[in-house]
Amino acid sequence: MTTDHDLLLRNAWNDFCDSLKRAGEISFRETASSNPVDRAAAIRLLSRNIGLALAFELENKDPLHPEIMHYFDPMRKQGGDNTDALYVGAPINGTDTYRVSGKRGNARYFSVTVVERGATPWGGAVPSVLFGDDLEVDGDGNFELWVGPDEHPGNWIRTTPDTFRLTFRQFFADWEGEKPMEARIDRITGDDAPPQLTPDSVADGLATAAHWLHWSVTYWADMIDKWKVQPNRFLSYRQLDDNKIDATPGGEPLICYWMLPKDEALIIRVRPPEARYWAVEFGNYWWETMDYRYRLANTNCHYAALEEDGELIVVVSHDDPGVPNWLDPSGHSEGYVTYRWMIADHYPVPTCQQVKRSALFDHLPAGMKQIGPAERREQLAGRRRGIVQRFKW
Repeated sequence: MTTDHDLLLRNAWNDFCDSLKRAGEISFRETASSNPVDRAAAIRLLSRNIGLALAFELENKDPLHPEIMHYFDPMRKQGGDNTDALYVGAPINGTDTYRVSGKRGNARYFSVTVVERGATPWGGAVPSVLFGDDLEVDGDGNFELWVGPDEHPGNWIRTTPDTFRLTFRQFFADWEGEKPMEARIDRITGDDAPPQLTPDSVADGLATAAHWLHWSVTYWADMIDKWKVQPNRFLSYRQLDDNKIDATPGGEPLICYWMLPKDEALIIRVRPPEARYWAVEFGNYWWETMDYRYRLANTNCHYAALEEDGELIVVVSHDDPGVPNWLDPSGHSEGYVTYRWMIADHYPVPTCQQVKRSALFDHLPAGMKQIGPAERREQLAGRRRGIVQRFKW
């Protein structure tokens, strides 16, 4: 005999699957690249983010019983995720008090943001920020951070009535030498167990997860289109969009869209500022970083090779040009590159020059630093070691 809850759950699951089918059409939008690698990445992006949508909207949505979870990793990406980063966070509300406790780690850049609900899939305004230098730790790196509307002695970050999430960003300059935070979150104003699972809660979670997946992937594709119409030009997020979102505090990313035929190369030049941390990130049309485990998809203030005069020269090329700061398109024909200057003394804008690959070295300084095959292999091996440490695989 079919019961009401059987019908509810059957319909909820069928609607969820139908929503996923409809989301697949995003991959074939007119402005997206039709390169087979780009098309494959689009479908993979959707599949990768089903788990994140379910985590946000079904598994870890309750602010009364939050858990700190990873947002992105090498196999789940979205929204221009920083190649150097570990993003974690938890659902919270603006009325309860929470305690986050654990070890700080030693990531070069560290911040905590309180996020309000807003008009984007990642929320809206950020009313409160705490940087790593402001976090008090003991001699062993242990800390307690209080999160809530009422001031608390020690480490405290204020919430507001519209608060719905707490996010930690850790950016690692030295992938092998810096270790991530280890922490837990506990709601202090209450100790009741989570409510019993119900058909209604599962049905609601499936519906909101499907909506979030479609919304978030479309949101970032719509955003990248604003840069695509101005290729090889670095522009900040706020120059092209005024949506409030949980943006990284302490610096404004400069983003540039690239489109590169097989027989061309892109030269990007700038003198980095004095900064707590800076980085160059590289990704595809879907605002998803390249596979940074096995390919050169970024460089940063620790790894980059600067010229004698302090200039940073980055080369984008479909084959290895033998320069240390190479960005590998990984079969993609177009995408984005982002420069982040975090807590810097100024914010220089890089310049781009697109040239024939065969004439690349005609446009580079004489005596520019180069790298051989053995050094390249070690460069890549170090990335893999750093990833294993960061994500604890």
